[in-house]
Amino acid sequence: MTFSSVLIANRGEIARRIIVACREAGLRSIAVYSDADVDAPYVALADDAVHLGPTPATESYLSIERVLAAAKESGAEAIHPGYGFLSERAEFARAVVEAGLVFIGPTADVMDAMGRKDRARTIAEKAGVPVTPQFDPTAVPADAYPVLVKAAAGGGGKGMRIVHQDSELSAAIDAARREAASAFGDDTLLVEKYVEGGRHVEVQVFGDNTGHVVHLFERDCSVQRRHQKVVEEAPAYGLSEQLRQTLHDSSVALCREVGYTGAGTVEFLVAGGEAYFLEMNTRLQVEHPVTEEITGLDLVQWQFAVAAGEDLPLTQDEITATGHSIEVRVYAEDPYVGFLPQAGHVLDAAWPIEARVETDLERDHEVSTAYDPMLGKIVTKGADRAEAIERMVEALDDTGIFGVTTNLGFVRRLVASPEFAAGEIHTAWLDSDASADLLKRPAVPDEAARAAALLWARITTLDGDSPMSVNDGWRSAGDPAPARIRLVDEADTVWDFALDVEEYEQAAALAIADSAGLEIAWHGQPWRFDTPDPMRGGHRTNASTEADIVSPMPGTVLRVDVAEGDTVTLGQQLGVVEAMKMELALVAPYDGVVAHVGAVAGEQIPIKHLLFTVGPA
Repeated sequence: MTFSSVLIANRGEIARRIIVACREAGLRSIAVYSDADVDAPYVALADDAVHLGPTPATESYLSIERVLAAAKESGAEAIHPGYGFLSERAEFARAVVEAGLVFIGPTADVMDAMGRKDRARTIAEKAGVPVTPQFDPTAVPADAYPVLVKAAAGGGGKGMRIVHQDSELSAAIDAARREAASAFGDDTLLVEKYVEGGRHVEVQVFGDNTGHVVHLFERDCSVQRRHQKVVEEAPAYGLSEQLRQTLHDSSVALCREVGYTGAGTVEFLVAGGEAYFLEMNTRLQVEHPVTEEITGLDLVQWQFAVAAGEDLPLTQDEITATGHSIEVRVYAEDPYVGFLPQAGHVLDAAWPIEARVETDLERDHEVSTAYDPMLGKIVTKGADRAEAIERMVEALDDTGIFGVTTNLGFVRRLVASPEFAAGEIHTAWLDSDASADLLKRPAVPDEAARAAALLWARITTLDGDSPMSVNDGWRSAGDPAPARIRLVDEADTVWDFALDVEEYEQAAALAIADSAGLEIAWHGQPWRFDTPDPMRGGHRTNASTEADIVSPMPGTVLRVDVAEGDTVTLGQQLGVVEAMKMELALVAPYDGVVAHVGAVAGEQIPIKHLLFTVGPA
């Protein structure tokens, strides 16, 4: 079972993570890439690389046939699936082994058993793992509500509905069935008791081929939006030692029951001092770095060892945990517009030096909506949770991504919030009214505007060719007067500052600049400031106004409901754009007349494309 070369059937930050692990283990690494990733950094980092096919995942990263052909072409002896794509597909694991290659993960039979929530639940019950009460979809007791309707196959929140009363059940089941059939080709559903205000706690497990199973402690992944994780940490905070032991023992028992090998994660919902089994992920998790930080172990190296037929590197008694670690996921999405995925050209990217960073994103990089919007992960560690939080806030302050909208500013506010510090955030918190203030787009902070003014004063002073062309208050006689800096933000708010020359050196913010102004990252949030254009009455150069309706992301125009010259009223639908399988209605910002229509039905449009302009009546 030994091997000397590994093909990584994935892309982006996890491909890079595994390539580095291969190098450390003395293994030859082989990357695969689609048309969209031909210039991706991870491709150049690998020892070898094979082109899979076109950009769509179904024709590249999700094609078992193409991945196996790449393995044959490159002479790979093993395949690491990473996470996502084919990582939990039993048919892929089976095909890899049938091709005479080593699959770095559990067996296909275990994937079949644990990949479905109904089968996994049955196995968990047999192993003595605590589970939530389950109900017949056709006979849910009146006192059982709220209940959770969920697809037996797949994950990611698809085919999942929370039902609070009997009158909602039928519609929820119909909708969940349709969604599950579309996403997974299987409309089997489970109906279980919904535990309100629960926390998502998962246990990292590892098994080898001789039957040894250990746990590497637990993680808390309760900070989620629409069942997608945003922040993870290890260990889980605020658990009693008895509950923690139950989680560990149950997870190990489940793995022994199913004969698990390799890395896996057993997920639980924790509430009221009780734990309830959710599911098992038969792969390496996105959040595995926080476990590595508290244990000092390399989980990918452990995967290599187990796949090569070796025993687990350590026994349970030899595995220890110290300190606390937090990870945030950096997504290309707009948290203030329903977390809509974003795309575009990254002008520059600055990642923190005093933190662990897992990313393949660099400057001059194209972010596409063809794949998952996660751009990277930032991981910090402290002696305790408070210190880990403090270091994460500092790391996010030292991070800036320009050119593409991200969740950096939002997640910085989240991690710095009193609710996060107090451990009050449960799995539904971000989808509830409790997070309303956090999900409102913040106003430009005075400190950010002043930092932008200082930077602009310094830039224009240093770059000017003559004393008459700069902002340093130069005069032919006497002491320099304060520089007068006027900038306009994206809301067309004018900022005026009088700055002394000696203040310029205080300018400290991540920023990029052009001839019209600059964009700074302040506490992770990007803010654009331009010099006023007198030809536009003091507004920003090329600024869109409230009258302009632009597309919030790349998509397809489904409908155009107005024509130029039409009179419209506040809130009237102007058209509909479909993006990432979501339909977005675009409406008039006030009563007026349509002055511009910038697209036709069926047209593919980029992000921020000007679709409509509504002028005064």
